Amino acid sequence: MKLCISALLLSSCMVVHAMPSTGSMENLLANKGLIGRLGDHLQQTRESVGERASELVLNAMGFLGVPYKFGGSTAEAGFDCSGFVRAVFEQSVGKVLPRRAEEQAAAAEQIDRSDLKPGDLVFFNTMKRAFSHVGIYVGDGKFIHSPRKGSHVRVEDMRQAYWQTRFNGARRVALPVQGTEASAIPAVDLESILR
Repeated sequence: MKLCISALLLSSCMVVHAMPSTGSMENLLANKGLIGRLGDHLQQTRESVGERASELVLNAMGFLGVPYKFGGSTAEAGFDCSGFVRAVFEQSVGKVLPRRAEEQAAAAEQIDRSDLKPGDLVFFNTMKRAFSHVGIYVGDGKFIHSPRKGSHVRVEDMRQAYWQTRFNGARRVALPVQGTEASAIPAVDLESILR
């Protein structure tokens, strides 16, 4: 059963993670004479970030069934929610996140729920305080997390009433682009482009 769920989620992540049409942005860049300078770099960046998010989700799926352990941060000892998220990001993309869920929320960029993509963080108020629980969005309204004592890492649907009423926000962690330093990505002044 777990294998079937994993295969289904993997295929849905691939569909959800397909790159949207970028024709309008490319047309804008071409009209402003920037497509030659930035086009190749933008495509390379899109592909690299997309691959890293997919790798992150696949790595998270590898922990399905690991037991919950308060304060746990390894597969051998077990995970709590933030320990799970931290381990997945560190092992998948080399990004070290803070240890606690509310610190992870503060360290990432706030996004709208409608903008969620696989690899984004989803937060819930499960202990009568903001950002008391965290999981990783896997696509199709589902997230993977380590829920509570007596349970294990699993995938759940955010549309279930329990999670829907406790949803606290979504965040996106800036992933380092493979093979590029952050300073090597050229800055783009969108205001001057749009003039």
